[in-house]
Amino acid sequence: HVQLVESGGGSVQVGGSLNVSCVVDSYTYRGNCLGWYRQAPGKEREGVAIIYTAGGSTRYTDSVKGRFTISKDNAKHTLYLQMTNLNPEGTAMYVCAVADSAGDCYSASEYNYWGQGTQVTV
Repeated sequence: HVQLVESGGGSVQVGGSLNVSCVVDSYTYRGNCLGWYRQAPGKEREGVAIIYTAGGSTRYTDSVKGRFTISKDNAKHTLYLQMTNLNPEGTAMYVCAVADSAGDCYSASEYNYWGQGTQVTV
Protein backbone atom coordinates (compact mmCIF):
# COMPACT_ATOMS: atom_id res chain seq x y z
CA HIS A 1 0.00 0.00 0.00
CA VAL A 2 1.59 3.23 -1.19
CA GLN A 3 1.76 5.87 1.50
CA LEU A 4 3.40 9.28 1.54
CA VAL A 5 2.35 11.35 4.52
CA GLU A 6 3.55 14.90 4.97
CA SER A 7 3.58 16.83 8.22
CA GLY A 8 5.10 19.92 9.77
CA GLY A 9 3.42 22.67 7.82
CA GLY A 10 2.04 25.76 9.47
CA SER A 11 2.29 29.52 9.62
CA VAL A 12 5.56 31.36 10.00
CA GLN A 13 6.63 34.97 9.82
CA VAL A 14 8.71 36.37 7.01
CA GLY A 15 12.31 35.46 7.67
CA GLY A 16 11.36 32.53 9.81
CA SER A 17 12.08 28.83 9.49
CA LEU A 18 9.97 25.71 9.17
CA ASN A 19 10.67 22.03 8.66
CA VAL A 20 8.35 19.66 6.85
CA SER A 21 8.58 15.88 6.75
CA CYS A 22 7.25 13.07 4.61
CA VAL A 23 7.02 9.50 5.83
CA VAL A 24 7.09 7.05 2.93
CA ASP A 25 6.16 3.39 3.02
CA SER A 26 9.18 1.12 2.84
CA TYR A 27 8.52 -0.17 -0.67
CA THR A 28 7.90 3.19 -2.31
CA TYR A 29 10.92 4.67 -0.57
CA ARG A 30 13.19 2.61 -2.83
CA GLY A 31 12.47 4.87 -5.79
CA ASN A 32 15.24 6.60 -7.72
CA CYS A 33 14.44 10.10 -6.51
CA LEU A 34 12.59 11.73 -3.67
CA GLY A 35 11.37 15.24 -4.23
CA TRP A 36 9.48 18.17 -2.82
CA TYR A 37 7.08 20.15 -4.94
CA ARG A 38 4.93 23.11 -4.02
CA GLN A 39 1.84 24.72 -5.43
CA ALA A 40 0.51 28.11 -4.53
CA PRO A 41 -3.05 29.21 -5.32
CA GLY A 42 -3.36 30.24 -8.93
CA LYS A 43 0.15 29.09 -9.77
CA GLU A 44 1.62 26.04 -11.43
CA ARG A 45 3.18 23.28 -9.43
CA GLU A 46 6.87 23.94 -8.91
CA GLY A 47 9.69 21.53 -8.17
CA VAL A 48 11.57 22.70 -5.09
CA ALA A 49 14.21 20.09 -4.29
CA ILE A 50 15.33 16.59 -5.22
CA ILE A 51 17.43 14.04 -3.44
CA TYR A 52 18.68 10.97 -5.25
CA THR A 53 18.30 7.69 -3.41
CA ALA A 54 21.66 6.41 -4.58
CA GLY A 55 24.40 8.66 -3.33
CA GLY A 56 22.20 11.29 -1.77
CA SER A 57 23.08 14.14 -4.11
CA THR A 58 20.65 17.02 -4.14
CA ARG A 59 19.25 19.60 -6.53
CA TYR A 60 17.32 22.79 -5.79
CA THR A 61 15.33 25.28 -7.76
CA ASP A 62 17.20 28.57 -7.94
CA SER A 63 14.78 30.51 -5.76
CA VAL A 64 15.45 28.34 -2.70
CA LYS A 65 19.16 27.65 -3.05
CA GLY A 66 20.99 28.52 0.14
CA ARG A 67 17.77 28.64 2.14
CA PHE A 68 16.20 25.18 1.83
CA THR A 69 17.81 21.82 2.58
CA ILE A 70 16.43 18.46 1.51
CA SER A 71 17.52 15.37 3.39
CA LYS A 72 16.38 11.85 4.15
CA ASP A 73 16.59 9.29 6.89
CA ASN A 74 16.72 5.85 5.36
CA ALA A 75 16.10 4.07 8.65
CA LYS A 76 12.88 6.03 9.16
CA HIS A 77 11.89 6.14 5.45
CA THR A 78 11.44 9.84 5.90
CA LEU A 79 12.12 12.79 3.65
CA TYR A 80 12.72 16.24 5.10
CA LEU A 81 12.74 19.81 3.87
CA GLN A 82 14.30 22.42 6.11
CA MET A 83 13.26 25.91 5.09
CA THR A 84 14.93 29.05 6.38
CA ASN A 85 14.59 32.76 5.65
CA LEU A 86 11.11 32.17 4.30
CA ASN A 87 9.42 34.86 2.25
CA PRO A 88 5.79 35.24 1.14
CA GLU A 89 6.59 33.38 -2.09
CA GLY A 90 7.05 30.33 0.10
CA THR A 91 3.34 30.17 0.83
CA ALA A 92 2.13 27.00 -0.83
CA MET A 93 1.05 23.43 -0.38
CA TYR A 94 4.23 21.38 -0.10
CA VAL A 95 3.98 17.88 -1.49
CA CYS A 96 6.48 15.05 -1.43
CA ALA A 97 6.86 12.69 -4.34
CA VAL A 98 8.80 9.60 -5.34
CA ALA A 99 10.06 8.75 -8.82
CA ASP A 100 10.89 5.23 -9.95
CA SER A 101 12.26 6.41 -13.28
CA ALA A 102 15.95 6.26 -14.02
CA GLY A 103 15.89 9.80 -15.39
CA ASP A 104 17.10 13.00 -13.77
CA CYS A 105 13.77 13.51 -12.00
CA TYR A 106 13.53 17.14 -13.10
CA SER A 107 10.06 16.65 -14.54
CA ALA A 108 6.96 16.10 -12.46
CA SER A 109 5.88 13.50 -15.00
CA GLU A 110 8.68 11.25 -13.77
CA TYR A 111 7.15 10.97 -10.31
CA ASN A 112 4.92 7.98 -9.75
CA TYR A 113 3.75 8.61 -6.22
CA TRP A 114 2.54 11.75 -4.50
CA GLY A 115 1.51 12.74 -1.02
CA GLN A 116 -1.46 14.90 -0.08
CA GLY A 117 0.63 17.85 0.98
CA THR A 118 1.13 20.10 3.97
CA GLN A 119 0.32 23.80 3.91
CA VAL A 120 2.97 26.40 4.60
CA THR A 121 1.91 30.00 5.04
CA VAL A 122 4.41 32.84 5.28
